Amino acid sequence: MTTTVGVIGLGNMGGGMAATLARHDFPVFGFDLSQAARDKAAAAGVTPVSSLAELLDTIDIVILSLPKAEHVEQLCLGKEGTQEENQDTTRLLTLGKPGLIVIDTTTSTPETSRKVAAALATRGIDFIDAPVSGGPKGAASGSMSMVIGAEEEVLARAMPVLEAMSGSRVHVGGCGAGNVAKIANNMLAACHLISTAEAVSMAARAGVSPEKLLEGVNAGSGRSGASQVMFPNWVINKAYDSGFTMGLMRKDVGLASDLAAALGLELPLANAVAQLWDESRASLDDSEDFCAIVQRTDSTLFGHGA
Repeated sequence: MTTTVGVIGLGNMGGGMAATLARHDFPVFGFDLSQAARDKAAAAGVTPVSSLAELLDTIDIVILSLPKAEHVEQLCLGKEGTQEENQDTTRLLTLGKPGLIVIDTTTSTPETSRKVAAALATRGIDFIDAPVSGGPKGAASGSMSMVIGAEEEVLARAMPVLEAMSGSRVHVGGCGAGNVAKIANNMLAACHLISTAEAVSMAARAGVSPEKLLEGVNAGSGRSGASQVMFPNWVINKAYDSGFTMGLMRKDVGLASDLAAALGLELPLANAVAQLWDESRASLDDSEDFCAIVQRTDSTLFGHGA
């Protein structure tokens, strides 16, 4: 029996995931508040729908690709403390059918994932937190990676869809664990962008070209996703078009700081990096590419006009 999939949020990431699944011959339905996003998805073989109720009436698995944890909670559970007459027609808790699997690819919080999962479970709906890495290109090509929080049995049922939309999947634990792992990953990425920029700047001033420096680092123990992917693809060529914004990375850095604080941890390096990302607001807008953080280290070397 063919699994029918719905995607909520047809932006850079969700639209790419929906198109990838459609290429793998899954019947895919897509919902987004933006008509332009729905039209673009339709051109990629996705059937657009105009309401959450219409979407959930036809699918077996629904994939969420939303900006923040609060959007996930609002979509799934509704607005807390409100008694809006139409709330039951706009929330997944009410409209989802027993047996539905919700796969949340948003970089959310473990608390939100567990809260939503517990509420949905009362309706016989299963929840997986599976935040992704790889950017819009990874979503569009099906090569992105996932860190997954889920029960084994639920994960097994969702695996054909997850395999079709991603290149690698790591099951790190129960509900919420995927978001813990993604927050940790993005904290490292935020650190590595700055530390690699400092290393490249130092080497350039000492007469070694950035390209050769990266070649040497990537052959040694100092390599990272920043040196292997971000700098070659989006920094050295000054493209700054990864598809992931400063605002989104600032949000993720904030999630790491909040998690460390909640756990009572003192993480001096992470705190210093978080401060650098926050201070960068003075010169780098939320809409700019997240790799542009390197310009704070060396505007002459990494600036658009350099």
